[in-house]
Amino acid sequence: MIGGKWKPLILFHLAHGARRYGELRRAVGGVTDKVLIQQLKELHADGIIDRLDYKAIPPKVEYSLTEFGGSLATALAPLCVWGTAHMGEVEKLPSRRKGPASLARLIAPRALDEDGLYQDSLLMTHGPNRACRWT
Repeated sequence: MIGGKWKPLILFHLAHGARRYGELRRAVGGVTDKVLIQQLKELHADGIIDRLDYKAIPPKVEYSLTEFGGSLATALAPLCVWGTAHMGEVEKLPSRRKGPASLARLIAPRALDEDGLYQDSLLMTHGPNRACRWT
């Protein structure tokens, strides 16, 4: 249902409110359009997200969590808290193995910095109190 590298990140960003496709693509970062579209279709088919097509030109589509998806995001919040508590160990994971730092991105997705811009770091900056905020 939420397997893979991108779905938890998508849920994380939608837990903060509805997003248009372009906003979501920039927020998630590093994902191709093909993969993001595929992941969004799967989440929609599973009833985790809603897709609102405004039938406008240029195309305007908005994604949001369903009630079911919101409950899933709530269930994932402790994983984010765990990632915050173990950030030092999580930061070391990519250097200890070969391949992409997918676990670090899964556990600690990117967040907005103080200026409202998404961080390029693999690990989440949680703001002044470094608290994980899913909802």
